[in-house]
Amino acid sequence: MWGIIPAAGAGSRIQPLAFSKELLPVGSQISEGQERPRAVSEYLVERMILGGANKLCFVISPGKADILEYYGSRLWGADIAYVVQSQPSGLCDAVFHAAPLIPPEEDVVIGLPDTIWTPVDALRDLPSGVLSFLLFPVTRPELFDAVLTDSEGRIREIQVKRPDAASNWIWGAFKMPGSTFHQLHAIWQRSERRDEYFGTLINAWITEGNEAFGVRSGGEYVDVGTLNGYRHAIQMLARGPLAANGGVRPSSRRTEEDSQPGRWSDDHVDTAA
Repeated sequence: MWGIIPAAGAGSRIQPLAFSKELLPVGSQISEGQERPRAVSEYLVERMILGGANKLCFVISPGKADILEYYGSRLWGADIAYVVQSQPSGLCDAVFHAAPLIPPEEDVVIGLPDTIWTPVDALRDLPSGVLSFLLFPVTRPELFDAVLTDSEGRIREIQVKRPDAASNWIWGAFKMPGSTFHQLHAIWQRSERRDEYFGTLINAWITEGNEAFGVRSGGEYVDVGTLNGYRHAIQMLARGPLAANGGVRPSSRRTEEDSQPGRWSDDHVDTAA
C-alpha cells in the first residue's frame, strides 16, 4: 500500500521557520538509546506504516530538499519516493502529483503531515477496496472539513470550512483503491473542476452515484500548523504513551463511549485556517 504525504505547502500560519514546517520538532523519541527531537511529519509516517503502508511518497516543493535529506529513501521498513509540485495549487493538485506512481491494484492512504492524532493505529480500521475517511470529533468543525454520514456510514456530504457545519466529525486521513484514486484524478482534471479541496471533489464523486464511507475511529486530532496548535500538541504528547510514541489500542475498535465528542471536547485544536 502507498502512503501519500502532501508536503509542498509554505506553512504560512507558523512562519517564520528556517526549515520546512513538516520538520518542526514536536515531542521526542528514543533512538538507539538516545532521546532526540521528533519531526511533526514523523507521526503521520508512523501511523501510515502501522496502517499497512510499505511505500511512501512525499509531494514537496522545489525549496524543500531538507525533507528529502531528513527522510532519505527508506524508513522503518518503508521505501520513500519524492515528487515535486512546482507551484502551490491546493491539496488536490499536490496529491495527484503522485498519480504516476500509484498502480490501480494497490490501496493508497493519504494524510496531512502537520497533524497529530490518536489512536496511532486508527488507519487499520479503514476498509480495503472502498473510498473511506477516518473521522475525528472536534468542537469547532467549521475550521475543518465536516463529514455528514447516514446510519450505515455512507458519506452524504463533506462541508468544507462551513460556518454552519452540520456535523462535528471531520476527516483526518482517507484510504481508497488505486483504481478509485485514478477515477478521482480523472474527475479533477475536467475543465469545469480543478478543485482545491478534496471535500468538494468527493462531493462531485458522490453526486455522480459513487460511494464513500466515514469511519468514526478517531480520537484526538491536533492541527500543528499554528502556534496554538503546536502548544496543544505538546500538551497531548505529554499526557501518556498512547499519544506520544507508538502506543496502540488493545482492541481494533473504539468503544461507543470513546466515540462521544464530549469526551475529547477540551483537547481538540480548532486552528485550521
